[in-house]
Amino acid sequence: HKVGQGGYGTVYKGKLSNQILVAVKILNNADGDGTEFINEVGTMAKIHHVNVVRLLGYCADGSHRALVYHFFPNGNLQSLIASSSNKETFLGWNKLHQIALGIAKGIEYLHQGCDQRILHFDINPYNVLLDESFTPKISDFGLAKLCSKNRSTVSMTAARGTLGYMAPEVFSRNFGNVSYKSDIYSYGMLLLEMVGGRKNTNASQETFQVLYPNWIHNLLEGDDTYIPIDDDGDFRIAKKLAIVALWCIQWN
Repeated sequence: HKVGQGGYGTVYKGKLSNQILVAVKILNNADGDGTEFINEVGTMAKIHHVNVVRLLGYCADGSHRALVYHFFPNGNLQSLIASSSNKETFLGWNKLHQIALGIAKGIEYLHQGCDQRILHFDINPYNVLLDESFTPKISDFGLAKLCSKNRSTVSMTAARGTLGYMAPEVFSRNFGNVSYKSDIYSYGMLLLEMVGGRKNTNASQETFQVLYPNWIHNLLEGDDTYIPIDDDGDFRIAKKLAIVALWCIQWN
């Protein structure tokens, strides 16, 4: 049963002999040298954290390459963001705050909790999965890089990541050196989307010339919000998430 498809490959839902539901990611670039596959397997083998997906197994049979993970019934964060403007399906600002905090804990673990620092380079709502309790799980480590904790920067030969979430220095050296802080920028853009309730690359057809952070600011200052804000408590959470997001994407 196919549940998703992208540039990396196709994801199928399956069931193991012990009745555990799994997601099987079959990679598209099976005719290449397998660098992305080896990279993801090697990285995932080092990770054990509640907010990061756990690799259950893999297949490397000739040109056939696949990764096996737990299946997460609530899909990815992007689906949640897309449906957040609907009051009937909106989980509430407290739950959004918990999800945002869980993602931050996962990123902090990747950067500080392993023997080597793991730079994800593709933090975005599509790569955050949600389990049955809506606990966030960071996934898709095909673009990740490892570096020692005493190194402040990493070398890159080409840009990597998803448009709309890449830090400026990732696609142009004119903006400075690449480091783990590039993931923080991506997290900031993700947070802004959680507050705004829609993708940052298409915030609004009427306001496409307005920078997304400015659009979020105007949204919170006005009364026309896409995500329901019912009381002062909701507004405080939304404002807190927006402020943290802006800290994450600022230059200095």
